[in-house]
Amino acid sequence: MALNYIWLALFFLGVLVGVVKACMGDLEALPAMMDSTFQMSRDGFEMCLGLTGTLAFWMGLLKVGEDSGLVNKLASFLSPVLTRLFPEIPRGHPALGSIFMNISANMLGLDNAATPMGLKAMQQLQSINTQRDTASNSMIMFLTLNTSGITIIPVSIMAYRAKAGAADPTDVFIPLLLTSMFSTIVGLIVVSIYQRINLFNRYILLMFAVIGAFVAGLFTLFMGLDSEDMQKFSRLLTSIMILGAILIFLFAGMKKKLNVYNSFIEGAKGGFDVAVSIIPYVIAIYVAVGVFRASGGMIMLQENVALLVEAMGLNSDFVSALPVALMKPLSGPGARGMMLSNFDQFGPDSFIGHLSSVLQGCTDTTFYILAVYFGSVGIKKYRYSVPCGLSADLAGIIAAIFISYFFFG
Repeated sequence: MALNYIWLALFFLGVLVGVVKACMGDLEALPAMMDSTFQMSRDGFEMCLGLTGTLAFWMGLLKVGEDSGLVNKLASFLSPVLTRLFPEIPRGHPALGSIFMNISANMLGLDNAATPMGLKAMQQLQSINTQRDTASNSMIMFLTLNTSGITIIPVSIMAYRAKAGAADPTDVFIPLLLTSMFSTIVGLIVVSIYQRINLFNRYILLMFAVIGAFVAGLFTLFMGLDSEDMQKFSRLLTSIMILGAILIFLFAGMKKKLNVYNSFIEGAKGGFDVAVSIIPYVIAIYVAVGVFRASGGMIMLQENVALLVEAMGLNSDFVSALPVALMKPLSGPGARGMMLSNFDQFGPDSFIGHLSSVLQGCTDTTFYILAVYFGSVGIKKYRYSVPCGLSADLAGIIAAIFISYFFFG
């Protein structure tokens, strides 16, 4: 229901701003909005079409993992920890393995692998959901951890900074790591309060300790590398992770003496069905965001925030980067476009360029993920998932601003 109101608000606010501008003599506002509806509809469809191959491949691979028993073994191994965060999921359920793989892929910046794994996890969570049209507690916890966007290796952002001519494309590594961890922790705490989960359980604390040790080790390793070597190592590590996962699934199927090819094809067919099913949800989000942007609503919001900040006697330098933060929960490509625009206008090594980079990676596309993941399994009642996701977004934005002032201000 909350997403419905937000979607309508974006659309009608965009129309209102466009009509007001037209009445004031800006006759290009309404045609621009009209063009945007067609353009964003096409972009949404093309995005889903482009995602089809990736979904088919990874969901085929996950099917091999399920049939070989690999996912069940992973789920059993992780049960002591994940069942504390997801108490509704039975021990050893395959959803635990898919959740772990999705979160791991997000942490390592493997976007192409993360989405199929996330959609697979939602299908498995739906299989144990007693209310088919209502989000379960486990779904909300999973979505919040997903949308909070913790990223250890921000490969794509470093690549965009390098392409824009940044002197040191990797200098946002530490700020991005800190901000994304902060948003994830806040999101986890908020959901745990709603669901009355005790985060001081020894298994959960052990999980945080292992993640912390891994991050510290990676941080120590990266700090010994120069900018170029760090980028090469990041790309190499990403490639090793993806190829390693593929080989492990295939070898597991061969060891089980499966017909790996048939198992893969069966799963890949499901990937195609999922890609088709999410098209309406993606187009709905894209069109609303496009109308709001084309009307000039985003620029007006930015200008008013700047006036408010200055009226409070605060430094408003960060406001020019806010469109990235405001767009990120709604549209990943939209936020990326804002970031690249700031690179062109201010330079990638400016304060705005650095802050835009950190804002781009501090959280994920909350409303897009909610619409696509819930839409893929027919969930219509989101319960408290929107405030939990937005709390993580807000925490990430605030942390990004303060941390960027500390590192780059």
